[in-house]
Amino acid sequence: MKRTRLLAVFFLLPLVFAYTKSLHQAEWELLFNGKDLNGWDTYIGPDLNDSGKFISTVPIGLNNDPRHVFTVVTDSGQNIIRISGENWGAISTIKDYDNYHLQLQYKWGTLTWGQKKGKKKDSGLLYHSVGKRGADYGAWMRSQEFQIEETNTGDYWGVAGGMADIPVVKKSDMEYDYSPKGEFIIFKEGGKVGRRCFKMMDAEFPTGQWNTLDLYCHGDTSMHVVNGKLVMILYRNRENDNGRESPLTKGKIQIQSEGAEVFYRQIKIQPIRQLPAEFLQ
Repeated sequence: MKRTRLLAVFFLLPLVFAYTKSLHQAEWELLFNGKDLNGWDTYIGPDLNDSGKFISTVPIGLNNDPRHVFTVVTDSGQNIIRISGENWGAISTIKDYDNYHLQLQYKWGTLTWGQKKGKKKDSGLLYHSVGKRGADYGAWMRSQEFQIEETNTGDYWGVAGGMADIPVVKKSDMEYDYSPKGEFIIFKEGGKVGRRCFKMMDAEFPTGQWNTLDLYCHGDTSMHVVNGKLVMILYRNRENDNGRESPLTKGKIQIQSEGAEVFYRQIKIQPIRQLPAEFLQ
């Protein structure tokens, strides 16, 4: 009888372990399949001149990419996404997501274009993306931005009506740095301090190296993590639609083309039931 019980425990333990693990960590969903852009839409705004002014008001549009701004290329034997930056626009997931952990890797290329030529290379991870395409600068949907820019990766921008409460310390009249012990201020377009908040620290690796970004979203709170270091927490994510505020906690994920060549790989997402405790201390 004793041996029977031991055998039962022996066979049950892996099942208990697997069940317990499933409660804490869901399976990853690959957003980039390593082959093509299946599962994503592309959108490109109107052409711009070298000063960033519209040459036309007509966008190049949805899933129309004549200059091959968004492609899959091979790097060191691995397929990765190349975003040339030649036009302002984005790839966006077809599906909407909420309550998730998103992880991706990026590195900079060498090319810059138009008003960004010779300047800091720029892109961005836009989350909780909703509404009209091209709502911001003719290129992007309303969203919250996890900034991806040389030396500024991790900053926050409210895009086309995205807004949030963030604890900060004042750096200058229009510059505020995230600080977990700071004063809560509302960041939004047209607001007292504008729609940009600077990250707590620079955690980006030197240009040309792969960086890992982790974005955690649960309820109306989101966390920006760069190479394992927390650099920003947003509270009360919401949108401003002609003066009417409402929660902004779910939507598509966009990755920007914004004047610089950039590469992405290992884009994946998993649902979460809570934010990681180690970043809330």
